[in-house]
Amino acid sequence: MSAFTVGDVVAERSVHLTRESLVRYAGASGDFNPIHYRDDVAAEVGLPGVLAHGMLTMGVAVGTLAEVLGDTGRILEYGVRFTRPVVVDPVEGADLHVSAKVGAVDDEAARIDLTVTHSGTTVLGKAQVRVRLS
Repeated sequence: MSAFTVGDVVAERSVHLTRESLVRYAGASGDFNPIHYRDDVAAEVGLPGVLAHGMLTMGVAVGTLAEVLGDTGRILEYGVRFTRPVVVDPVEGADLHVSAKVGAVDDEAARIDLTVTHSGTTVLGKAQVRVRLS
């Protein structure tokens, strides 16, 4: 897609995370912090449960654009603020919903605003991706 119109939702998806997803991500990323796989450690440090890795959540969010862009090399910048943790239940897992909406367009690039929610709560703030138009 080379033409973007401000206000258009260009992509949406839902992703189900499980504890296995977290283990796989830990292996790929090398982030073996026990808050991502041990309930006792998460509770010890005052967390509501085992948390998904922040970078995993970011990756799921930006991955939503892969199909619409056709070439992820068009991504020029990507940034987020972490606003809420994603607690991954040992049985139920966690569902992330991502919506990608065009926020601004200039002569060279578009800004895509990502809304990422878990259980109806936004988990990433100011999640924005700047993409080359073509």
